[in-house]
Amino acid sequence: MQRSLRTCVTFQRARRVDTRRVARSYSIEPFQLLFFGRDEFSCAVLRQVLEAKDVWRDIQVVTQPDAKTGRRGSKLSISPLKSLAEEAKLRVHTIPHERSEFKYFKPPPPFFPPNQAQDMPHQPPSDHLLVTASFGRILPNALLNLFLPSRRLNVHPSLLPAYRGPAPIQRALIDGQRETGVCVIEMTERKKGIDSGAIWGCRRMVRSSARREERAAESGMQEVPEGATFPTLRDALSTMGGELLVSTMRDMLAGRDTRTPQASDADAPRAPLITMQDSMVDFMSMTAAHIVQRHRAISHQKPMTTLLKTQRTLQLHDPSVFTDVPQSVKDHLPTEGTAIFHPPSQALIVRCAEDTYLSVPMVRQQDRHILKAKEWWNGVKPEMRLVEGSTGAVQFLSFSTSMP
Repeated sequence: MQRSLRTCVTFQRARRVDTRRVARSYSIEPFQLLFFGRDEFSCAVLRQVLEAKDVWRDIQVVTQPDAKTGRRGSKLSISPLKSLAEEAKLRVHTIPHERSEFKYFKPPPPFFPPNQAQDMPHQPPSDHLLVTASFGRILPNALLNLFLPSRRLNVHPSLLPAYRGPAPIQRALIDGQRETGVCVIEMTERKKGIDSGAIWGCRRMVRSSARREERAAESGMQEVPEGATFPTLRDALSTMGGELLVSTMRDMLAGRDTRTPQASDADAPRAPLITMQDSMVDFMSMTAAHIVQRHRAISHQKPMTTLLKTQRTLQLHDPSVFTDVPQSVKDHLPTEGTAIFHPPSQALIVRCAEDTYLSVPMVRQQDRHILKAKEWWNGVKPEMRLVEGSTGAVQFLSFSTSMP
C-alpha cells in the first residue's frame, strides 16, 4: 500500500509540471460523452460531470437493464444511474440481460460508425469520450476500439496499483487501511491487465486520526470519515472521483497530457468480488475488531454469519466491540465462539480471538425473521448450547470444520 501511495504522491507533483506542456493536437470542442455505470457511485460521479457544462456538449448513458427481484420476481430493480439520467433528460441505453451477449453490444450514434466497411480502419474522433464508473462489466475490445486510447477513462476508488478489481472500497475497509483514494485511469484491453492503465489523475484520503500534521501541510487531501462504512466511504470517494474526472477532462480539452504509467507492484493487495465466504465469521481466528471491520465493509451486501451446532446459520446484525467485560461474563465464555445474553446491554456477548469480545444486539436465524438478541435467546434450543441440555452459553462453530 505504501508503494501505491508514493506513486500517487509522485504523480501529483509531476502533474503540476505537466500543466506547462505545450498543447497537443487534441480537439478543443467539448466532449460527446458515453458514460457507463449503474449504482450510487456512478451517480455521484455523473452529477459532478453534469454540473461542469464546459467539458461536454452531449452525454449518453449506458447501464444495466431492469431486473426482477424478490420472491417470484415481484419487485423490479432499476439502475440508480438510469433514474438519475432520466431526471437529467439524458438518453439512456441498456446492455443485454445475458452476460454473454454484452460482447456484441453496439453503442448508439455517433459512437458507432454507420456503414463502416470492414476493410477500412476506423479513426475515432478526438471529441468522443468513453467513461466508466462502477459499471460492473469488462468492456470488450470491439467497444474500446471505437475510441482513441487517450479517450477511454475509468474512475477507480483506490490508490492504484493497490486494490485492482471490482471491490476496492470493501477490501480496503476489511484490511483496515489508514489511507485510500481514487484514480482516473486509461482503460486498456483485458489482456494488458484489469485496472492497469496509465493514471491521468489521483487523489487520496487519510483517516482522521492519522498524520494530522501531514494532512494540514498537503493541499487537497481529504479525510476518511470516522468509523467509515462502505456507504459513507463510497459517497466520499465518488464525489472526489467526479471532481477528479472533471479536472482530467479539462486537462484533455486544454491539450495537457497528464498520464503517468502505473507502477508495477506484485505485492499490492487485490480487490476480488465479495463472496459468501467473506461473510463467514471464524471466532477462533478473528478478533472482535476484525469482525466489525468486515461488517462495516460488506454488510450492505452480506451480513456477518456464524454457524450454530444445529448446522443452521445465524446472521449477526450491527455488531460492535464490547469493552470493559465483567469477569462474570468471561467466566461463562470458556472458549472462542461461545456466547451468552447480557441483560445490561441487551445483546449477545461472543468471545473472539485474542480474548476480545463482540456485542450483537440483533440476529437472524436461517429461515426466520430478524430478532432482538433477547427474543432469540429466549428461544435457544438445548442442542445449541456448549453443554447440551444446560442453560449456559451457546456455541458457534467454524464453517471450515463443520461444512462439507
